[in-house]
Amino acid sequence: MNSSGSGVQEGVGTGPEGGRTVDEVRGVLEEVVGATATTPGYVAVSIPGSNYRLHLRPIGTALGRFGVERVGQRVRGRISCDARRVDVVGTGGRYVEPVIGRPRRVQGTVLAVDLASNALVVNAGGGAGVDGLPLPMRCRLTDQRQRAEHFSEGELVSMDVLEGATIE
Repeated sequence: MNSSGSGVQEGVGTGPEGGRTVDEVRGVLEEVVGATATTPGYVAVSIPGSNYRLHLRPIGTALGRFGVERVGQRVRGRISCDARRVDVVGTGGRYVEPVIGRPRRVQGTVLAVDLASNALVVNAGGGAGVDGLPLPMRCRLTDQRQRAEHFSEGELVSMDVLEGATIE
């Protein structure tokens, strides 16, 4: 627990004009899959420099912004997911499981703590992201016994992720 308050932010804001925020991810739009009667639509986003091809649900009506004419083009956004329970771990790497498909498990170091939305921004990809930058994922805590202030920047955390990871 971080009792001193260092490393804890009230919110994760935007970067300088035109700059990247701590939770911004860059990737390539690989596929757009429309909704069916039983499943919501999603987009497949690959992360250059890695084997990741994440299936993510666009927020609201954003699926229209990811038209098939944009397949193969670079995209920027914020990946968000709901964590079942977050555990601090002593060993292991940074990853998203599975490599292809919807995120089910995330492990990485805490880049930022967002008290306002009870979320952690986790670097789940090391230097595998575009331009050698991390693969940040905003993980909202859903376990009622956990609060974002229980975690500090730099801690290695691991969690299972509920279905429905999004991109905006």
